[in-house]
Amino acid sequence: MFVLGIDPGLTRCGYGLVEGSFEGVESFRAVRAGTIETDPKMPVEQRLRQLHFELAQLFQETAPQAVVVERVFFQRNAKTAIGVAQASGVAIALVGEDVAVRQFTAQQVKLAVTGYGAASKSQVQSMVARLCGLGEIPRPADAADALALAIAYFMIVRIERRYPLGSFA
Repeated sequence: MFVLGIDPGLTRCGYGLVEGSFEGVESFRAVRAGTIETDPKMPVEQRLRQLHFELAQLFQETAPQAVVVERVFFQRNAKTAIGVAQASGVAIALVGEDVAVRQFTAQQVKLAVTGYGAASKSQVQSMVARLCGLGEIPRPADAADALALAIAYFMIVRIERRYPLGSFA
């Protein structure tokens, strides 16, 4: 199964495609990762159009079976939060009807990938490299974060399938 993680941002939007399975041994393969960048000097509307166009191309090229977008949980800078929310909306709106879409907070991703919800960015990136069998940490950081989102999908859905809601009643 191919899962595409999206670390949304208006200036830099990270993406990471991971191949994995819910069966057998946990193993992940980082297929593709990078960033989509827009010029902060451009009007927001043009930047969103560019992001829309490039994400649509990415979705078409990678044909993921699931897409995970980081959920904005807390943001100190309202201007940044608005841009991240707009980029998230563009990504979610592009997901096809037959493709699963989920949103996880950074804390959920940290917990799924490292086992510790307050892990540092470098700890998450190191685990992404280790889980995908990479010789070095993926760069830039936005791409590594997007790969972590995709890995978290496999981890969280595997647990949800093993322990369905209501199975403890």
